[in-house]
Amino acid sequence: MADLTLMHELAIPGTSKMVMLILDGLGGLPMYFGGGTELETARTPHLDALAGGSTCGLMESIGAGITPGSGPAHVSLFGYDPLQFQIGRGVLEALGIDFHLGPNDLAARGNFATVDEAGLITDRRAGRIPTETCVALCDRLRSIKLPGAEVFVEPVKEHRFVLVLRAEGLDQAISETDPQKLGHAPLPAHALNPQAERAAALVNEFVTQARKLLQDQHPANALLLRGFAKHPALPTMNETYGIRPAAIATYPMYKGLARLVGMDLLQTGDAIEDQFTCLEQHWADYDFFFIHIKHTDSRGEDGNFDAKVAVIERVDRQIPRLMRLNPDVVTVTGDHSTPAVLAGHSWHPLPFLLYSHYCRPDRLEAFGEFQCGRYGSLGTLTAVNVLPLMMANALRLTKFGA
Repeated sequence: MADLTLMHELAIPGTSKMVMLILDGLGGLPMYFGGGTELETARTPHLDALAGGSTCGLMESIGAGITPGSGPAHVSLFGYDPLQFQIGRGVLEALGIDFHLGPNDLAARGNFATVDEAGLITDRRAGRIPTETCVALCDRLRSIKLPGAEVFVEPVKEHRFVLVLRAEGLDQAISETDPQKLGHAPLPAHALNPQAERAAALVNEFVTQARKLLQDQHPANALLLRGFAKHPALPTMNETYGIRPAAIATYPMYKGLARLVGMDLLQTGDAIEDQFTCLEQHWADYDFFFIHIKHTDSRGEDGNFDAKVAVIERVDRQIPRLMRLNPDVVTVTGDHSTPAVLAGHSWHPLPFLLYSHYCRPDRLEAFGEFQCGRYGSLGTLTAVNVLPLMMANALRLTKFGA
């Protein structure tokens, strides 16, 4: 259900409290035949108990066989059709660091990367350089001048930065320079329609100048650009669903996603424990909380199975704190799967649970891919249906029709 007009018509006021807990990249695969996924391997007594009293199933972010990016996966979780509302990652990164995007701004997400002597990529994330190094490199790149355009280079976190080009008439239809594969050279930007020719030329000139400035900066001796986009117009979650939403996230991109749909951003420390403290401190102020846990995804992308297991176990230890707040509705899932064995996003459906006072418990023995798929009564649902389900279980949707 992604009909925002219908959701607006059915939404009714209420005082119920909803929590959407997203462990980024939660879904996984066994590292060896007969083994468990990262979630199935982790010791999660509290999530297991919560699943036993919840309605469960598997969730696809976009559709069968589609490997999603984090942007469209979260847009879907927030109740917006990701095929209708396609949002470039550059916009999300810019909004996440509170960069004000104007109508003439074209934003891109940047990665500092490592290339070898032949110019081939050996690390797309430059070893996840410290944020302090990223800040210094961005300052160096600010010396770049482009004809007829202002250039902004802003650090985000670790290897990530934002590039914003400001000029009239820039079109966002530009191909990425990131081949998303090792052993390949960075790609030139290509205009995907005639209107984008000028923007693509500016991007390529920026990359040419940046290459000279970074050539002696190992491991961050190159850069990759993705997600060229201009600021879109979306109806907010408050306008659509009549809820007061807040986000507890540590990574800028997810703050950007939250801000884009009208969530208030709550200040929190980087630790998982800090995020749940933030939830406790603001419990009375909002009726919908989005909690984003990043490192399940990061450890999966690093191919580190055990480290991803450890992150899941840390989250599990916080579940009693969440449930002591007596929420009316809780969902726990991810935005996509990031199996450590693949060291990247994948198309595999995610485990999903929905707890409420009005759900029909499936009485699962554990929260994991097999149990949710085999015994979950929800079957396989798409992420865009999650928020309507939460609203219904919170008694925040009225009847449709007579």
